[in-house]
Amino acid sequence: MPVFRTAPALSRRLTVLQVLPALESGGTERGVLEIAHALIAAGHRSMVISAGGRMVAELISHGSEHFERRLGSKSPFTLRHVLWLRRLLIDQSVDVIDVHSRMPAWVTLAAWKSLRMSSRPVLISTVHGLHSVNYYSSATCRGEYVVAVSNSVRDYIRQNYPFVPDDRLQVIPRGIEGTEFPRGYQPDDSWKVTFFQTFPKAANKKLLTLVGRVTRRKGHEAFLRLLSKLRNLGLDVHGLMVGEADPGKAAYLDEIKSLAASLNLNEHVTFTGHRSDVREIYSISAVVLSLNSTPESFGRTVAEALAIGTPVVGYNHGGVAEILAAEFPSGAVEPGDSDSLTQAVKRIVCSITSAVPKPNQYERAAMLQKTIELYEAAVKQKSNSNLAGQ
Repeated sequence: MPVFRTAPALSRRLTVLQVLPALESGGTERGVLEIAHALIAAGHRSMVISAGGRMVAELISHGSEHFERRLGSKSPFTLRHVLWLRRLLIDQSVDVIDVHSRMPAWVTLAAWKSLRMSSRPVLISTVHGLHSVNYYSSATCRGEYVVAVSNSVRDYIRQNYPFVPDDRLQVIPRGIEGTEFPRGYQPDDSWKVTFFQTFPKAANKKLLTLVGRVTRRKGHEAFLRLLSKLRNLGLDVHGLMVGEADPGKAAYLDEIKSLAASLNLNEHVTFTGHRSDVREIYSISAVVLSLNSTPESFGRTVAEALAIGTPVVGYNHGGVAEILAAEFPSGAVEPGDSDSLTQAVKRIVCSITSAVPKPNQYERAAMLQKTIELYEAAVKQKSNSNLAGQ
């Protein structure tokens, strides 16, 4: 974790509250933790509201405070938390709220609007997804400041939510810590022994890896069909599907396993479930795949794998296209073009191409610094405006 200045620009300690559905896993959740840790390192107070999850212990261990509330449920009953949140904002003297998801944004917006204008915290909304365009999705574009996590998200906001003024819209790409994903990283022998004892079918194979929750849009079906094509071409490849099924998505996981069986891949694909050692898995992989059927806002797994130096082949849309263009252009294929996908992976696996990713262009330190500077500048501007209005 980079060390930030300990003397805030405002000459006082800020209380920053981040709000999101849960802290189980995923790129959004990891970004929230990183911002929380950076706030503490910079001398500020960090608070997070979520429904809980496996990341809470890490959050608290770095000095943040966690309040457990289910604000992510898409139900009118979730609005019952508005009064509780309003009281929390008052009692904890919150200076900045940063919301990271749609339903929590609506709850937060209602609580925030119920306060007198002079006593409202700065409201920031960070847009992590290229959601369907409708009134519900507009929630994350209604902050006083709106953060886009990539240029693709910025363009999406400009096109679909023109009520967001350009001077309140800021692009802060997510970032990867170079020391956490160092170029050329290799795990020690004990990790490899344990991993291949746990997943023996993957041993001594060229590993193709797909990291992400097991949901329909993540491209697991395309991944299996790619694996089948490559094996039919005589390549000794093995697929790793790293990630667990979301609650309520067990039926889709069963569907994917049935597809693997129908393609005669039972011996050639491994479902690892959730793993906390993705860095090590990237490092032993021949290729990492990104096959989202819909554009991703950023593509954290793509940036992580490329930072280590592992080639990535992915669909040329959204934030993934931005990352590949900057770091590994030969890995970009058009969405749904299975022939081009197969050839791109084959070229890497067979060492037909010697292309290697460029160094990491998305440093986490820059993302965290810009985020904290936004918090501080927004509070300073609000304080000056309140003074001018007295």
